[in-house]
Amino acid sequence: MKTLGLIGGTSWHSTVVYYQLINKWVGEAIGSQANPELILYSINIEIMREQDRDKINAKYLEVSEKLIAAGAEGILICANTPHMASAYVQPKIPVPILHIAEATGREASRLGLKKLGLLGNRPTMTGSFIPEVLREKFGITTIIPEDHCLSQAHEYVSKELTQGKFTEAARKFFMNQINLLQERGAEGIILGCTELPLLIDGSQVGLPTLATTDLHARMAVDFILGD
Repeated sequence: MKTLGLIGGTSWHSTVVYYQLINKWVGEAIGSQANPELILYSINIEIMREQDRDKINAKYLEVSEKLIAAGAEGILICANTPHMASAYVQPKIPVPILHIAEATGREASRLGLKKLGLLGNRPTMTGSFIPEVLREKFGITTIIPEDHCLSQAHEYVSKELTQGKFTEAARKFFMNQINLLQERGAEGIILGCTELPLLIDGSQVGLPTLATTDLHARMAVDFILGD
């Protein structure tokens, strides 16, 4: 098995989910008598809230280099938003960053989806780090909620979901956004926040939902096992 370096902490709630899923699925593949070798570096989430792109890039490069020095053969960023640093970091390190958008694109392509709605916090929805990978590698178009809804979505994610709070008001808001995205042509919905699948029951949505955390963790397992 390959050794994987995990960059977590943004938020620690999502990091726990990643760690649990990777160990669970590797165990299902090889048996419970063994588990993968993982190296975890947990970053203080405040760096994301400062929204200083240069500082974020520098931090993720620094941490990636530390993980590689410790033996990591690949890097997994355990959240959606910090992937904004991946394009800066990847050319500067000798091991692959397993990109969350690539994991999402593979599943969307398998399902034959070409237009996806994207939900998450503001940086994830408005940033280029997911749409560019989907467009350039898979020919997939992404759409996001209307401008006047972005702030409310960001508030629910940053002030509630990443703090472990799951309210009915948040659920209704995001379900309404899904309906609006579907009306605009979305064939599937990217749940681009680790906590969104905990809030929204995919079986109650009238089109495919792509839970990025699950897809990303599966990608990590494939890498660890050499598939």
